[in-house]
Amino acid sequence: MSKTASGPPAGGGRSRSRGPARSKAMHWFKMDLHVHTPASDDFEQGGVTYVDILRQAELKGLDIIALTDHNTVAGCVAMRRELEELTLLERLGRIHADEQRRLEEYRRLGDRVLVLPGFEFTATFGFHILAVFSPKVSLRELEHVLLKLNVPADKLDVGSTEVGASTDVLTAYRIIDEAGGLVIAAHANSSSGVAMQNMPFGGQTRIAWTQDEHLHALEVTDLDSRRRYRTASFFNGSKPEYPRRMHCIQGSDTHRLTRHPEDRNRLGIGDRATEVSLPESSFEALRELFLGNDFARTRPYRPPAKEPFDHVQAAREQGASIVQAFHESMTARGGRMFAILCDVCAFANGKGGTVYIGAAANPRVEPAGVDDVDETIAQLKAEIATKLTPPLEVEVDTLESRGRRIVRLSVPEGCDKPYAVEQSKIYVRQETETSLAVRDEIVQLIRSRIGPALPAEPTPVCAVEAPASR
Repeated sequence: MSKTASGPPAGGGRSRSRGPARSKAMHWFKMDLHVHTPASDDFEQGGVTYVDILRQAELKGLDIIALTDHNTVAGCVAMRRELEELTLLERLGRIHADEQRRLEEYRRLGDRVLVLPGFEFTATFGFHILAVFSPKVSLRELEHVLLKLNVPADKLDVGSTEVGASTDVLTAYRIIDEAGGLVIAAHANSSSGVAMQNMPFGGQTRIAWTQDEHLHALEVTDLDSRRRYRTASFFNGSKPEYPRRMHCIQGSDTHRLTRHPEDRNRLGIGDRATEVSLPESSFEALRELFLGNDFARTRPYRPPAKEPFDHVQAAREQGASIVQAFHESMTARGGRMFAILCDVCAFANGKGGTVYIGAAANPRVEPAGVDDVDETIAQLKAEIATKLTPPLEVEVDTLESRGRRIVRLSVPEGCDKPYAVEQSKIYVRQETETSLAVRDEIVQLIRSRIGPALPAEPTPVCAVEAPASR
């Protein structure tokens, strides 16, 4: 929310510079996109002001927060109205000393914390969806979105989880997305979450609700878990029924200022946060991240005493799959370079994938790392450009794991299948293995690109039974 007379404060903690995102250095920003305010009727602490919420966000080191009250933007309206009134009093020269201090505090905090407006919508059957918007969007527009979602007009300011018969999940995704919002499935793996654990809904419903094109991210409660079957690993693109890899984040879902002293599960602001790598602290940069396919730019926040989240190690713990492969080294000797090219080809012929160089698949083995990163990247790009046809844009960068540099190849799904190595060798990925495509697989690749335009294969003459002689 921009720091003007017409909106609540908007800061960004660190750099807030403008310009094309890709030309800037990236920084890690700490965010909590699931913050309730006293405008939610189940907010637990009395006497909390909106300045208190911003102060607590600053105290927890947050750069970005979203105000997401239940089926209302009343909290955003209250914060904005207070700032407008204080600004007006200042302009008229009628502001009291305590009011001036509060206005200055709003402005100071607005330079530290980016406040995004939004709401937590209750869809049909009680499933919760976070909608997060740009601070440039008027709150009247957001109220109009709530009305389109069938929130009754007389409940727009109530802040209740119960709003009667509202809109189904998929329609809600579409309406929020088309209004310019970020669509995030709230606490997807727990109560009222669309992953629907322990709920009597069919698998096809769960697939639709977690793979829809209008859904941008899943909020999960076990993002930092080391369990093999944590939610994020289930939606990493390796499951045939869930082929779309999803951005996974975590949020506090706080209904109080600070964590409850006796119940540690009742979190406060920023007690379960996510870090995101952005060129600047802005809604536009955040939306660009969630619309993209770089999943190493989000990670669960860990206190300084703990090591930062290691994306390479997390990938190794999941193991090789239909969407990721590992190579401990890259040399022409022994065919390792050729094996990497084969993986790139196979991922391009599939749904895309990631190739890690410098780390074996076994998570117990220390990563070898890559010594000359620049030379390795240049060699990879040259080999891909000369050996892979048709041309394919593969992003090559580096990540750090246990103090070692790992080269990462982010391979998109190709739009001109089939892809081949050295003109004629077409590779596909089956579970954890890359292999040469057989005839039926090549036909399927061509059909997947051309579709109905490709005629059915004619029945060979030799297969037609000759008519009986008379």
